[in-house]
Amino acid sequence: MNPGKQRNHVIDVARALSVIVVVVFHTLLYRIRVVDGEVNLIPWAAPSWLYPLTWVLMIMPLFFVAGGFANALTVDRMHRQGTGLGHYLAGRGHRLVGPLSVFVTFCALVSTAAAWLGWLGPATELSRQLMQLLWFITVYLVIVAAAPVLVRLHDAFGVWPMIALAMVAAAVDAWSFQVGRPEIRNLNMIVVWPLVHQFGIAYQRGWWRAGARWAAPAAIALGTAGVLLLVFVAGYPPTSVGFADIPFANLQPPTLAMASLALAQCGLLALVERSGWLARLSPKAERLIGILNAVMVSVYLWHIPCIAVAGVGLLLLSALAPALAPILLSPPLLAISALAVVAAVVPLLGRLELRMIPPLGPSQDTAGAIMAYGTLVLGTLLVWQYGTVLHPTRVGSSLGVILIWLGSWLMGHAADRTQAAHRTGRNPFRVRDEGDERT
Repeated sequence: MNPGKQRNHVIDVARALSVIVVVVFHTLLYRIRVVDGEVNLIPWAAPSWLYPLTWVLMIMPLFFVAGGFANALTVDRMHRQGTGLGHYLAGRGHRLVGPLSVFVTFCALVSTAAAWLGWLGPATELSRQLMQLLWFITVYLVIVAAAPVLVRLHDAFGVWPMIALAMVAAAVDAWSFQVGRPEIRNLNMIVVWPLVHQFGIAYQRGWWRAGARWAAPAAIALGTAGVLLLVFVAGYPPTSVGFADIPFANLQPPTLAMASLALAQCGLLALVERSGWLARLSPKAERLIGILNAVMVSVYLWHIPCIAVAGVGLLLLSALAPALAPILLSPPLLAISALAVVAAVVPLLGRLELRMIPPLGPSQDTAGAIMAYGTLVLGTLLVWQYGTVLHPTRVGSSLGVILIWLGSWLMGHAADRTQAAHRTGRNPFRVRDEGDERT
């Protein structure tokens, strides 16, 4: 397969399945119980025999592997076409504007209304907890901005940037464990995930899926051994993700174990690709996978509200049929219901989000694209940390929401300089500068 000429089905299928696993997994984190007419959400403490399964089903590294694969192709295309930073940032950033602005605006309206109606404290805390989802968007935006440099580093130095990042991640982990402060591992957000992103670049360049056939099994063995050594010898948390009794595991904040797992996953993807199992898909299957990849960000952003809607619906049904409550409120039925709500809601939201995505025109404003992208990153970071309440006493969340709105507006102008020039009544072809990028 020539990855420059057609979609890589292995990467696309892995990414699509990963989204489904995220939705299902998050339905398992709480148990819904009705006691004396009162609804209780009980955090789930998974039994120890399920700990190995958390590693098998941990798919978050695949998102960053897939991102490295896609960004390598994008950077290569940028070099072939002679476009620059403005075109790159506008091209990558404008796609997130629709899903991000619609989601944050909806949450801001709900949480702000609750705050001004007298529930300021609960609205602030609930919106902050929900916006923890934006850690992924924030980190990914930063990695995308750095991708041209990351691709260049890989092409110039191969494995050495990976080794350097792994050593830094190990040092951060050791520091965190030594002083007993898990929050220190937040530094690994900009170490572990860029390292996994480098694996994605390497995968696109042919590591594991081309050349020596022992490379893929070796990656699986090395990655698996790394996880086992870190858990059973170095004393890392035994699960990939946190539960009620293990609030800080290996995903959030990330540890070097996530990178070891990503290495094993790259080997597994390479085995699938080399087998030719997904080399050919039916048009219907290819279209379905394409749709799932197109709405991936929307599913990720909206899946928690969809789970909540599914849970409320099952609670109402259990109130009408109390004898069926144990079945209706069971995790498997909640997972199925949540997936059904996602399938019903996300396509409708996708149409609205599509209308919010600014068009990528024939030329871009480089300075404007940099400003817009930076504004979006800062706004997303603030919303991730503080929530979406617009209120004079909640400066962080208010500023974050406003910056996302501002960044979306700026991106619309930067992504299509020609239209922006027409809107301001200027001739777009009168003056050209080195910052102009053409598709």
